[in-house]
Amino acid sequence: MTELMSSGIELMVVGMGIVFLFLTMLVVAISAMSSVIQRYFPEEPVTSISIPVTQNSATDASYIAAITAAIHQYRNTR
Repeated sequence: MTELMSSGIELMVVGMGIVFLFLTMLVVAISAMSSVIQRYFPEEPVTSISIPVTQNSATDASYIAAITAAIHQYRNTR
């Protein structure tokens, strides 16, 4: 029985070591790819685009009323 437990523990340690090694290599690879991407393809600054906003209070009110009614109905059925 002791030999069986020893083999089981050895197998567990080897398996956990392989998983830990794989995850460590994965983190290193992702970090390396991220630094390469940031070095050769830097993000361009975002310019703000002014989009004209039209205010239609009747449409906004009807959307808000429909959403409120849907939420109320959902909460009542659940």
